[in-house]
Amino acid sequence: MKIVIGADHAGFALKETIAAELRAAGYEVVDVGAHEYIATDDYPDSAEAVARAVVAGAGEKGILVCGSGVGASIAANKIKGARACLCHDIYSAVQGVEHDDMNILCLGGQIVGPALARQLVKGFLGAKFDTAERFQRRLDKVLALEN
Repeated sequence: MKIVIGADHAGFALKETIAAELRAAGYEVVDVGAHEYIATDDYPDSAEAVARAVVAGAGEKGILVCGSGVGASIAANKIKGARACLCHDIYSAVQGVEHDDMNILCLGGQIVGPALARQLVKGFLGAKFDTAERFQRRLDKVLALEN
């Protein structure tokens, strides 16, 4: 599976850790930046890069890290086709995919440590959208809101 990953300065260290672990686990990682720590960068730039790459099909899912995860989630969801959610618990990381077809996991680099991030990413990447009628109906309504 190909995963798009990105972060601003506040999420940079956690992004680097996650990317290395994904590569070691055999995932193909598309790192859209930041590629170095730049204290003055802005989360909307990394959010846009991840969201556009996921929507364009450069990866099946995306992982986005900023300080809290909130700003990145807000910005990524401005891109049509992005369903980015902030998750700091396992249930949400899995159920967000299963019930809502979440395609971008947002994490707070100043909130979540590497051990929890590892579990969140594992749950997110392992989950599949449940195509039961009620979940598809709800997703269709969400998609209609974009239009």
